[in-house]
Amino acid sequence: MATTCSILINTAGGLGIFLLGLNQLSEGLQAVAGKRLRKIVAACTSNRFAGIVTGAFVTGIVQSSSVVTVMVVGLVTAGVMTLRQAVNVVVGSNIGSTTTAWFVVLLPTKLGDQSMIIIAVAALFYLFAKREKVRYTALASLGIGLVFFGLELMSKGLSPLRSDPGFIEWFHMFDASTLWGVLKCVLMGSLVTAVIQSSAASAAISISLAYNGVISFETAVALVFGMNIGTTITAWLAALTASTEARRAALAHTLFNCIGVVVLAPLFMIVIVPWLHHAFPAMMEGQSTASGMVYPKITAPIALVHTGFNVVNTFLFLPFLGLFTLLVRHLIPDSVIVEQPHLAKLDPVKLSPVIAVEQARQEVHRMASCALKSLNDFREILAGTRKEELERSIFEAEDMLDTVQHEVSDFLGKVMSAHLPLDVAYRARMLLRVADEYESVSDEVQALLKMIMRMRSNGMTLSDEGRDEMLALHDMCSNFADKVTEAFRLGKSLAPEVLANMHTQSHAISQRIKEVRAAQLQRLTDHDPNADPIKVVLLMDLLNVYRRLKEDCLNIGEAIIDERGDEAA
Repeated sequence: MATTCSILINTAGGLGIFLLGLNQLSEGLQAVAGKRLRKIVAACTSNRFAGIVTGAFVTGIVQSSSVVTVMVVGLVTAGVMTLRQAVNVVVGSNIGSTTTAWFVVLLPTKLGDQSMIIIAVAALFYLFAKREKVRYTALASLGIGLVFFGLELMSKGLSPLRSDPGFIEWFHMFDASTLWGVLKCVLMGSLVTAVIQSSAASAAISISLAYNGVISFETAVALVFGMNIGTTITAWLAALTASTEARRAALAHTLFNCIGVVVLAPLFMIVIVPWLHHAFPAMMEGQSTASGMVYPKITAPIALVHTGFNVVNTFLFLPFLGLFTLLVRHLIPDSVIVEQPHLAKLDPVKLSPVIAVEQARQEVHRMASCALKSLNDFREILAGTRKEELERSIFEAEDMLDTVQHEVSDFLGKVMSAHLPLDVAYRARMLLRVADEYESVSDEVQALLKMIMRMRSNGMTLSDEGRDEMLALHDMCSNFADKVTEAFRLGKSLAPEVLANMHTQSHAISQRIKEVRAAQLQRLTDHDPNADPIKVVLLMDLLNVYRRLKEDCLNIGEAIIDERGDEAA
């Protein structure tokens, strides 16, 4: 009993430290490579090769296919990424997820002293270094040390199993020498990976078991197949309450891996595994240690099968990704209710902070486009066009932006509650401000529309001269909104001229508002028959709204200028 408890405690503790190390390694690498990672995510296109490479590379950086698939579900839910793009990235993420297995294989077998040295030195730099890049490089190194230490504990925890008849007999149930044994191994690999939600940890456990001689090479390979199925559970957890497109992305991930296992498992178990035995005859040679026999040469072939399976599966699917996307759409048909894109209802702290902020930035971009469209729609109404669909679209846009702004604030609030690199924190703060201002822009457009509708209901219309004045003012404000939105989309480093001139443009709008107000008051003084006092008051209210609209746009530009660190582009 004591031995069993010791095995469980050491293995569970080692697994926990291993997962913590992966998390710290991922967080450190993302902070150091944040700008590049952000650009890679933003540059993802419908080109299948670009999408696959993007998925593989980003997964290799964040050391988690689960993080990438959750990111994909979020971007699809937000309407930023199409299903076709998502399929490409998900396919690539399967390849990138195998880097952790190679990371485990290439580590030295005796890690105790090395891991303690790495942890000690990295912790000192992380705690006391002043430069942020040094601190997050140290955090990544600390993660490596914890991965080393976790593997050491898992290896020691599992080593007694090789001499325990009860455990050996139990593991014989999962002997992959028969079809039924392969199926049981695949099921076990799927369940373990689904529970711990980390194929990297499952791979580490399988490699450790094989290294200690507890399971055979064939069993480890069959477990690897199961891991590829189990890792898809994370995408489903993210997509359960998400949009139809997001559920399709999760289904694509599951189908891709399941079909791959069904098609390729027989090939690997019947052809590839025997060939590896023949090509690497020393694979099963053991080495005697103080605690018994170990099999260090078996680990690389397991990682090779893990990578080979995902690469071959990708190349098999590559010509049919278009048809595969159509199949997924057929299996999950369009919703009867029209769905609005929105941020996924996820815990963004579990995501990469860089990716979470990038997702929010894309959502704020959509807010900007919606606000600008409302401005353009109102211009038509101001010019004399009376279309119910235009008026309805402005009211609907304002309601939608209210909801989106609340979602963005809640989402970024959770992101900022985590420990963030300074540049990511500044970017998140900027996005909070910009999202609030675009929501205010939509409020002002709705206020303008309500005033025009009130004039219409009271039988009043703008004179030709007054309409021309208001249209000219509207165009100045709309042009100002276009300019600051362009600066937001490009980032302050790529739009310095726009930001440098925005105060001049803002002052020109203020001056124009004063001129129009003075002209209206002068008409009253001159007893102009077209200068109805009630109409003049309403026009003054319109001018006040345009002044607020101009201030909202100015605040967007100032938020972009105030952002520090890496640029938002």
